[in-house]
Formats: sequence, C-alpha cells, structure tokens
Amino acid sequence: MANESMPSENRDAPVAARVQCPFCEIVAGRLPAAVVYEDDDVLAFRDIAPRAPVHVLVIPRRHLVSVMDLRDEEALLLARIFSAIREVARREGVAERGFRVVSNAGRDGGQTVGHLHLHVLGGRFMTWPPG
Repeated sequence: MANESMPSENRDAPVAARVQCPFCEIVAGRLPAAVVYEDDDVLAFRDIAPRAPVHVLVIPRRHLVSVMDLRDEEALLLARIFSAIREVARREGVAERGFRVVSNAGRDGGQTVGHLHLHVLGGRFMTWPPG
C-alpha cells in the first residue's frame, strides 16, 4: 500500500482528489476500520496487521504525508494527536504498564502509507532496538 507518490502539496486537497490514500478513504467512510477513538481532528483505528496485542494507528483527519509535512502552525494538531494517543492508551488498557509510539517517515523509515500516522503498540514488553 505504498503511497510515496502522493505529493505534500495535496495536503489541503478535497478528500475526493486523494482517493489514492487509504487513510483518507477511511476518514471519508469509504473503507472500513475498527475505530477506537475519534474527534474533529483525529481518528484512531486498529492496524490490520498488528505487531503487538494492542496496535492502533492514530492519524490526523486532514491529509499530511509524514512528520516532514508538519509546519510550526500545526502545533495544536500535534497536541491533539498526542491527546488522542493518551486516550487510546487508557481505553486499550496499556497506559499504566507502558506502550510505544512510533511514526515512520519515508521509504527507508518504513512508511508504507503516505499519510501521517502514529502507531500505538502495547500489551507486551517492547524490545530494543526496534528494527
């Protein structure tokens, strides 16, 4: 599901213009997802190929390709994403014991979907180094 061809300039394009992005399709309700949290700016859903007992993806509803697309003026959006991560950890029962938050950027970073997303992984001991 690589989507490296999605240019950053499409960040504010209507969802219909971004049909190549599966996460935009989930936001639009055209692809199914097991949603565990949502608000006006953020959506969190279970990963379809989990790497831990808890594996939830937290995404901004607005299309941003990766962490490299974040601008200084999006600090509030980033705060809302991390607020959602805290809530997901509580709901999934991993807040007390611990969890890992990962965001991959670019092909060599392991990003397979060209839409900013943070993985919330937990429910087991996380080893280091991760990859």
